[in-house]
Amino acid sequence: MSKQSKSRRNFLKNSALAAAGVMIVPRHVLGGKGFRAPSDTLYIATVGAGGKGESDMAGFMKSNKSKIAFLCDVDQVKASKSFTTYPEAKKFEDWRELFEKESKNFDAVSVSTPDHMHAAIGSAAITLGKHIWIQKPMAHDIYEARVLADLAKKYKVVSQMGNQGSSDNGVRQMREWYEAGIVGDITDVYCYTNRPVWPQGAMKWTEKAGTPPSTFNWDLWQGTAKARNYPAGINDGGFVIAPFNWRGWWDYGTGVIGDMGAHILEAPMTVLGLGHVSQVQTSVSTPGQGFKNENFLDSCPNSSYTVLTFPKTAKSAGSVRIHWMDGGIMPPRPEELTPTETMNLADGSGMIFIGTKGKMMAGCYSQNAKLLPVSRMEDVNVAEKYARVPQGHYVQWVEACLAGYGKMETSSPFEKAALVTENMLVANLAIRGYNVPKAVEAVSASSTSGAAPSAGSGRGPSFPARNVTLLYDAAKMMVTNIPEVNQFVKREYREGWKLSGV
Repeated sequence: MSKQSKSRRNFLKNSALAAAGVMIVPRHVLGGKGFRAPSDTLYIATVGAGGKGESDMAGFMKSNKSKIAFLCDVDQVKASKSFTTYPEAKKFEDWRELFEKESKNFDAVSVSTPDHMHAAIGSAAITLGKHIWIQKPMAHDIYEARVLADLAKKYKVVSQMGNQGSSDNGVRQMREWYEAGIVGDITDVYCYTNRPVWPQGAMKWTEKAGTPPSTFNWDLWQGTAKARNYPAGINDGGFVIAPFNWRGWWDYGTGVIGDMGAHILEAPMTVLGLGHVSQVQTSVSTPGQGFKNENFLDSCPNSSYTVLTFPKTAKSAGSVRIHWMDGGIMPPRPEELTPTETMNLADGSGMIFIGTKGKMMAGCYSQNAKLLPVSRMEDVNVAEKYARVPQGHYVQWVEACLAGYGKMETSSPFEKAALVTENMLVANLAIRGYNVPKAVEAVSASSTSGAAPSAGSGRGPSFPARNVTLLYDAAKMMVTNIPEVNQFVKREYREGWKLSGV
C-alpha cells in the first residue's frame, strides 16, 4: 500500500471515530508528563489561608493528588504568602461569598480559622456536601461539636480534625502495649503542656478603640462573636488580638486545653477506650493582689490543673482519671527516669500513663512512646495489631476524600473528634466557670478590689464552680449540680450569624 493510501485510510478512520464521538488519545498526550485526570484530584477551598492554613495546605499537597483551588482570608497580609504559593487559586475575603459563587468548583473545605468560626464555616461546607477538614479543636462549644458530627454523618462527607498525632505510630504502639497487659490496669494519666505561649490571664478588653488595617476585615473576623471595638495597639495602651493572641480570650478561643488538648488527650482516650467524662474539678492560677474578678470573665487563666474522671469501660478495670496540667505545671517526676531524662518529649508537652504493672509515656502528638523504665523496651516484643498510617494525617484525609464516604478510615473523623473535643470543653466548663459569680451582673465594687472571697464568706458574690466537682450528664449535655456553667455549652451568636443545617 502506498504512503498516500495509508494516509487517506488513517484520515477516514479518525474522521469516523471523531464523528462517532470517540477519541482514542493517550492520557499523557493530553496533559503531558505527570497528568492527573480531574476526577483523580481533590479540589480544596481553604478558609483561613494564613498561619496554620499554610502548613495545612502544604500537608494536603504532599499527596500529589490535591489542588488548592480557592483561598479565603480576612487578613490579606497574613495570607499573602499563600497567595504567592498558590497563584492559580481564586481569592476571596468572605467565605460566604466563596461558597455561594464557587460551590460547584471544589470538593472539600479546609478550615483553619480561630475556634469561634469553626462550626459556622464547617456546617455550611458540610451541608453543601463538601468533605471537611477542621483544625483542632473542631468546635468552640460542646453543642457545636455535636452538630458537626451529626451533619458529617447525615451528609455523608469524609471528615478529619487537625490533630495529627492521632495518625502517629505512638498511640497505636501504646494501645498494643496496654492491650497486651504490659503495664497492667491504668488508673491515672497525666497530660501536661508548657503553653500558653500567648498572653492570657486576668485581661480585660481595652476600652480604647483602635483602627483596623485596611487589609484586615475586623467585622468579618469577629463573625459569630459579639461585636467589640478593635483594640488599640500596644503603643496606645492596648494589645494585639490577631492573628494569634485571640486564643487567650473566651469569645474567640478555648484556652490552652482547646489548643493542645486534642494533641494530648486523644491518646489516652483511644488507648483506654474512654467515652464521655462524668466528673470534672479544677483549680486555676490567680495573678496576685490587685486583680479584678470581672477581668476573668473575658480571658482564660495563666495556668490550670483539672482532673477529668471517666466511668469504667470495657477496656478499663475501673474509673480512669486524666490529670490536665497547663501553664508549665508538671506531674511528679516518674522515679523510673534517670536524672538526665526529660519528661517533655515533644513541643514542651507530654503524657504519662500510670499502670498497676508499669508506666508508659509519650510526648505531644503521641510521639516517642516509651515504656518506663526505658530498659523494658529491650525485653518487650508485642505484635503489631493496629495498622499504621505511613502516609500521615493530611494525605490520609485526601485519599479518603477521593475514595468516597465510607470507603476508607480516617484517624480523627468527626464522630471520634467530637467526643475528644467535648471532653476538652467540659474541662473548660470548670476552668471558665471557676471565675463566674452566681450572678454575673451582681459583682459589687467591694468584691473587685482584691482577691476573690470564698463562697459563703459574706463578702461579695459566691463562685459556685470553685472547689467542687462538676457532674456532667452527657445525655442531657449539661452539668447537673452547677447550672451557672451551662451557659457555655451553647453560646449565643451575633445577629446575622448561625450554624447551617440545624
